[in-house]
Amino acid sequence: MPRVSQAHLDSRRQQIVDAARARFASHGFAHTSMADIVAESGLSNGAIYRYFTSKDEIVVAVCEQGTDALPRALSAEAVGGFLEYVRTQARDTHHARLVAQIYAEAAVSPLLAAVVQRQLSAMRAAIAELVPDRQRPRAGQIAEAFVALCVSYSLQLAVRGDVDPAPYAAGLMAIINDPGDHEVIASTRR
Repeated sequence: MPRVSQAHLDSRRQQIVDAARARFASHGFAHTSMADIVAESGLSNGAIYRYFTSKDEIVVAVCEQGTDALPRALSAEAVGGFLEYVRTQARDTHHARLVAQIYAEAAVSPLLAAVVQRQLSAMRAAIAELVPDRQRPRAGQIAEAFVALCVSYSLQLAVRGDVDPAPYAAGLMAIINDPGDHEVIASTRR
């Protein structure tokens, strides 16, 4: 019997992940069964179960293949282009709907939560590296706020449909360019 190449195995696995991503984005995790993924992929039950033992494993695989499409700089043009990319992905591939579902599922799945936390941490680190020198002391705060606002924009796209990125871009640029001369006071009094 001829051996199947690793490239073929990787291609089949990716076919399953792509089919699941499409089905999850259009129908949600709860309304997608393994049979739905089998049908969407065009593969057999055996082929699916060769790579994944459960739907939960497929959900994690989909999440692990999150996009790395962050801006290359923290300029108005780059940030605006990044948000427009997020908007296009939401419209063309329902990516925002998928992200919303991943976050909801991560709230109840420790395994998925760990994947999402790693991704968010990597995003914050990548953004912190782009912070201009004059804002370097606030790089962590800027990265935290930047990622939070981008996630919010994605969730707005998932729920509201097509949302203009301009106010989000302006907010992000305000966060990046804020000189930080004011103190933030956290109160623990009730």
